[in-house]
Amino acid sequence: LQLVESGGGLVQPGGSLRLSCAASGFTLRYYAIGWFRQAPGKEREGVSCISSSGGSTNYADSVKGRFTISRDNAKNTVYLQMSSLKPEDTAVYYCALSTRATVQAMCVMMDDLYNYWGQGTQVTVSS
Repeated sequence: LQLVESGGGLVQPGGSLRLSCAASGFTLRYYAIGWFRQAPGKEREGVSCISSSGGSTNYADSVKGRFTISRDNAKNTVYLQMSSLKPEDTAVYYCALSTRATVQAMCVMMDDLYNYWGQGTQVTVSS
């Protein structure tokens, strides 16, 4: 059972990146998926999440209008499209999967509710 993030890197302010969260051992369409990030010296924070059906999404206020979460069930992958990136978006980004029944229909960005985590991918926004 494994989640693997990819797509991170160095980008200039105003640029875009698309993060991917691929799963092995899971069929992602049955589970809510969250994206979280942790910057140096800061606590981990929720960025976005998507319900198992894909019909419900949530975003942190700091990324609303700039980030979009989506899922491709055929590829067993969840994406986080990040646009208009800012230096304060610099962090390690993690995807996480929740098997909790309470979050499948309406996801929430509380990391305690997510029980499988990827290893993270670094995103650095700098000129």
